[in-house]
Order: sequence, then structure tokens, then C-alpha cells
Amino acid sequence: MIFAAGLGTRLGEMTRTRPKALADINGRTMLELTAEKLVRAGFDDLIVNIHHHPEQMLQEIERLRQQDYRITVSDESDGLLDTAGGLYRVRNFFGAEPFLAHNVDEFTDLDLAAMYRQHVESGALATLAVRHRPGNRQLLVDDAGRLRGWRNNATKEEIITVESNRKLEEVGFSGIQVLSPAIFELMQEGIYSLTSLYLMLAGKHLIMTCLHDYGYWFDCGTPQNLEKIRAHLGK
Repeated sequence: MIFAAGLGTRLGEMTRTRPKALADINGRTMLELTAEKLVRAGFDDLIVNIHHHPEQMLQEIERLRQQDYRITVSDESDGLLDTAGGLYRVRNFFGAEPFLAHNVDEFTDLDLAAMYRQHVESGALATLAVRHRPGNRQLLVDDAGRLRGWRNNATKEEIITVESNRKLEEVGFSGIQVLSPAIFELMQEGIYSLTSLYLMLAGKHLIMTCLHDYGYWFDCGTPQNLEKIRAHLGK
């Protein structure tokens, strides 16, 4: 699943007239580049959620279909559901095998196929791509890479799912995850995020992380980072 329904408010004026997923990156859209990366990694049956400027999104998706991309649409024009709510709405799209969910504005050279294999071998309910990077909102993991909590370094708020947090390490979530379909049995309809779901489940269920401190990663939700990925991919 490609999460592409966000309003993209951090991008400012640009998203008043077009959706974030259609931001131009060296002549191609974020959506096209993300779809291409997923298909190359073996994820060739895609579903994309849309909300902001849906008519433009549908036009771009039809253009990609003409290039033989297999894309299903989940229309959230009636109201944004956040990542968990959006995923739960389309639960019947997925089969019995684990699947990948990817934010449209995350760009990285993380080996998605290797991450998928790690998830399958671990037997985890979900595996989250993470990276050591600055940021206020950090996931907390133990030395095995298992999710154990969350911390906001600006507000000092913490969520801890184990008795002690002394040995927990901070990592930033990269907006990419592999999930087992059994997670749908632990979900419900609503407007909520996958991060909040993971923290709710982490005490009793295996939520793992996949560390990728190598290579590059850009969250292209800001004009500055959009310019950085344009420069990086244009080399």
C-alpha cells in the first residue's frame, strides 16, 4: 500500500493546487517514483489511498496504469482516516501473505526485499524501517530491535511497554513497514495512526524494526527536503 492521501501542509503553497504525491522530482511524480521502486522490489500489486485533489490523483494513476502498473484506488475523499484507519478500510485487498506499506514521500535506498525476508523469518506482526537520526519523536527499541516504546524529546512524553527503559535506544521511524495480515484481527475502524497501533500492541505482540543506517533517506514533506532529493537523484 502507498499512503498518498495526506494534505501535505508542510510543503506550503504547492499543495494548494496539487496533492503532495504529485510533487515534481526531476520530471516525475513522487507517486510514480514510489510505485516504480516497489515494483522493482517485487511488490507489483499496489493500492493507493487518495484524498487531496482526488481528480488529479486519479488522472496520474490512470497514466501509470497505461504503463502497466497494477494500481487499485482507495478513495478517502469523504474524510482522511490516517494510516491505520486507511489500511483497515482496504483489509480485504490483501491476501494471506505479509505485505508492505510505504509513505509516498519517503525516499531511501533501503533494500525492501531484504526487509521483507527479515520480517517473514522473524515471525513478527509488523516490522518497521528505522534509522538513527535527529528528531523529537523517537521509537524506543531493545538490543534485539524489538519495539518497546516511544518518546517525544520536546514534550518529554513517553510510552513504555516494558518495566524499565534504561537500556532502550532511540531510533526514527522511516515511514516504511511490512505487516502480517493477522494484524487486522487486532484493528478496528476509525481514524488513527499505525504508530499508535504498534505502541498499543507492542506489550503483548512482536513488533520488530529493520535498521538501515546505510545509504540515504529523505522525508520529502518539506520544500527543503524536496530540493535535497531532487539534487540527490539528479546526480
